[in-house]
Amino acid sequence: MKPRRRTAFFCSQCGNGSPSWSGRCEACGSWNTIVEEPVQEGAGRPGGGSGRKAEAVPIDDIPAGDGERIPTGIPELDRVLGGGLFRGSMALLGGEPGIGKSTLMLQLSHFLAAAGETVLYATAEESPGQVANRARRIGCTGNSVLVLPATRLEDIEDALGRTGAGILVVDSIQTVYSEALSSGPGSVAQVRHCASELMRLTKPGGRTSLLVGHVTKDGTLAGPRVLEHLVDTVMSFEGDSNRSHRLLRALKNRFGPSNELGIFEMTQHGLTGIAEASAFFLGRRLEDLPGSVVCTVMEGTRPFLVEIQALTSPTRYGFPQRSANGIDSRRLPMLLAVLEKRCGLELGAQDVYVNVAGGATLADPGADLAICLAVASSRLERSLPAGLAVAAEVGLGGELRPVSGFDRRLREARTLGFNLFAACRDDCAEEDKALRGHSTLCGCIEDILAPRGRRGGEADS
Repeated sequence: MKPRRRTAFFCSQCGNGSPSWSGRCEACGSWNTIVEEPVQEGAGRPGGGSGRKAEAVPIDDIPAGDGERIPTGIPELDRVLGGGLFRGSMALLGGEPGIGKSTLMLQLSHFLAAAGETVLYATAEESPGQVANRARRIGCTGNSVLVLPATRLEDIEDALGRTGAGILVVDSIQTVYSEALSSGPGSVAQVRHCASELMRLTKPGGRTSLLVGHVTKDGTLAGPRVLEHLVDTVMSFEGDSNRSHRLLRALKNRFGPSNELGIFEMTQHGLTGIAEASAFFLGRRLEDLPGSVVCTVMEGTRPFLVEIQALTSPTRYGFPQRSANGIDSRRLPMLLAVLEKRCGLELGAQDVYVNVAGGATLADPGADLAICLAVASSRLERSLPAGLAVAAEVGLGGELRPVSGFDRRLREARTLGFNLFAACRDDCAEEDKALRGHSTLCGCIEDILAPRGRRGGEADS
């Protein structure tokens, strides 16, 4: 039996050493910061002696190079990654249980193996039979994906050396453990040590590794924050188990734009990319309905259209209800206060419900104007003009502010047949009659939601 390596305990905040674990660091007083780390021979801390000294090099002497991109065969995943997997990088995919992380990784492994890559799929949660059954169900068969049922880091290291695989998939990092540490799988020390060792094994040889990670109850990635700093790309797989679509969002990307969005649909044959996101989210929209507004939003470099719905009704329970689905629940009361204070819209005795149709989750401030128009439309019982799309941020003074990517938003809206566009005056060209530029929220509401006989007047100054 291989002897266990000697370990020690250190504070992740101040670095103070301790002979045993304790809940509180005696040096800095921080709680739950003591972690176990292996001690290398001849060094006080891991990585204390590297054997060779690093030399400083002038930045102009470093050769330029974009690196090699590996197409994944999944266009929506390529979009999120910035054009494909970067050779020699390490990516982390997180998401709730059952959202489709393993399915996506299996489809990715299938396409990469079909393109000539040797893929080692280390499954620490499922048996080879379970992986094979899923592969047959989604049509990912007949390629050279090597399935390794292993939870020990040392087994993965040996298999990587024997097979010479250029792509490593670990599902999941929280279930992998190393015999160098005495703590159990999923602990802070194990996750950090295993991820560091995998990076040491793969990056110097130009191997690409993909790690699947668990999430906590609040939706954040489980494990130490150093795990997110260690990898090159962090992707979040979001969605509702009651809906068929899934959202893949890039939270961090060293080789491409961050906050990029990919949209998938879960089918019996696996995950299918949705290229036309706007048509997907607007597929069942009802025309001439009070409280319904089409908004153009930007996720990374991708513009698409969504429907924002609002419903107001007299409160019956003493305190008015404020409910938001798909937007920041803390931003809704602020926008309602602006509508009351700056536009004179009485909402104090009204229950207000706001929903993003289709299950999308928006963080774009350009949806502010759509939310306000939807609430005002429902409160006044007046529908918006047909073919209208909006995008603008709303300030506390009731002013409209410009949004990023206005030209791309406008182009996407016109592609889908929306011939009217309301936004901040700074964005709109005066010579284009289809662009309705406004400087204040109040003026925009009066212009767009005016009675039928007076609608169509000039924008406010």
